[in-house]
Amino acid sequence: MTLSLDTRCDRLRLLVLTPHYTDFLWYRSMLSNEADLNPDATWCPDLIDCEDLITNASFDVIVWDCVFHGGSELAFLQYLTVSSEDRPILAVSAEPCCERSADIVAGGAADYLCRQTLDRWSFARAVKCLWYRKQLSELAHGQFGREVATGVINRDLFFDRLQRALLRAERANSRLVLIHVNLDGFRSINETFGYKKSDLLMLQLAERLRNKLRRVDSLVRIGGDELAIIVEKVEDSLDISQVIRKVIEALDEPVIVAGHNVVVSASLGVATYPEAGDSPEELLRQATRAMYEAKRDTGTSYRFYDRELHISAGHQLRLEGDLRNAIRGQELELYYQPRIDLATEEVRGVECLLRWNHPERGIVGPDEFIPVAERSGLIVPIGYWVIEQACRRLQESVELGFPGLVFAVNLSFRQFHDPKMTETIFRIIFNASVDTSLLELELTESAMMHDPKYAQRCLRELNQLGISFALDDFGTGYSSLSNLQHLPISLVKIDKSFVQELGHSADAEHIIRAIITLAHSLQMSVVAEGVETKGQLEFLRQHHCDEIQGYYFARPMPWDDLVQFLTRQNQSACL
Repeated sequence: MTLSLDTRCDRLRLLVLTPHYTDFLWYRSMLSNEADLNPDATWCPDLIDCEDLITNASFDVIVWDCVFHGGSELAFLQYLTVSSEDRPILAVSAEPCCERSADIVAGGAADYLCRQTLDRWSFARAVKCLWYRKQLSELAHGQFGREVATGVINRDLFFDRLQRALLRAERANSRLVLIHVNLDGFRSINETFGYKKSDLLMLQLAERLRNKLRRVDSLVRIGGDELAIIVEKVEDSLDISQVIRKVIEALDEPVIVAGHNVVVSASLGVATYPEAGDSPEELLRQATRAMYEAKRDTGTSYRFYDRELHISAGHQLRLEGDLRNAIRGQELELYYQPRIDLATEEVRGVECLLRWNHPERGIVGPDEFIPVAERSGLIVPIGYWVIEQACRRLQESVELGFPGLVFAVNLSFRQFHDPKMTETIFRIIFNASVDTSLLELELTESAMMHDPKYAQRCLRELNQLGISFALDDFGTGYSSLSNLQHLPISLVKIDKSFVQELGHSADAEHIIRAIITLAHSLQMSVVAEGVETKGQLEFLRQHHCDEIQGYYFARPMPWDDLVQFLTRQNQSACL
């Protein structure tokens, strides 16, 4: 079968993973005379760049030199297989094919070549084979999408797709979700509008659902009033609840049929691999059984084959809905935990911590609702609300006679990578008219080192406004202070997990001493979090830690309690 140029890309995009530039040139030269490939090759010698390229760039074929890994060849291949999705991997190593090819292909590679026998012809042949196979797959996927859009019912194609997805999930040791969607009362819609108009309704719903799903997910029409959705790479019940929410949102909107707004409802049955079974037939059987359970409820509803998962996902969906109402209903509140100067034992600042006053459940802890806010994207507007409140309290603290008090606010990963972050923060502090030198933004290592160039630009822009930055939970990420010295960071916070090991672990003592010494050498102050005992306090004082924060001095408290706490501190200082 030949592919015309209008059905495929006319240039091969090749990613070469090898630590040696000479090998990259060798691979590229073996394809240089292949006019039909017209290769555009990218060399990647570094593991960090590898992750960034695979996540953010598009490639047709990945050539992997098996010496390129982070310590375990098969573990890296598994990571590469999962991260690269459907992009074929051509593995190259020194061992003969009879010794290695079976393991490498079983691990996720599409093909294996031995360096000792590699020549221009065999390498070009292997690359072409993988490229053309990928294009055929994409062509089939496009046809698959058109079959859904034109109302074709194809259960064979569905089972083939599900089987392939299950194999990928098994190989990556990941979860997979199958959602069986059945429209309620479809017979009456048929009788009212006729079969052709009813089919158009199904097509509109299918189009809506496809726009809500990721490109790697599959949508198939498996019956007159039935759709199946295959969702891969699912981590937990929170991920599942997000998918269900998107499906329900798509179904809740009226559909226009023959000039009439038709409100539809559907019953959703949800089954997960590996819990519900490891074969397409068993997974569909469990999802169908759950779907019929959902039909007992009125309106659009869903059921899991497993009661515990149903309860967990339902809880996450309710929590997200309640959190949206919390933002509008002013149920969110800031608590403040003082930071104490170890030399003077005066309050130098406070960390602003978010709390949720739920109307029925009382105080909901951040460990429960922050992950929901992160996954749903609500963390971005919530984060800006926190900065606004902190600025307002900062101004109040000056008016109440507590000048020079630093207000520290946590920036989430998603908020830090919001394209409008610097613009929004500038507007907030401009409207608040506060002394920006008293506003401190705390970020984690992972947020700053995910894209160091972006982090450097954003931090410098905000630093020019007078805002200072703290590195939160230091020691739990993957960077070092030397990597961060080019960023405008003025303070490092030692993670409480190290502090709480003081007196129990010599390693924790060595780590804390090293962090304090390195931070001071880079002109950074140090705050220790989670200080709860006098022994921890004395160790930190002896090793010249600048500030501490923890239950030993004060728990997080509402604003009115903080004002009383500060007043008592001032009175004690006067006495």
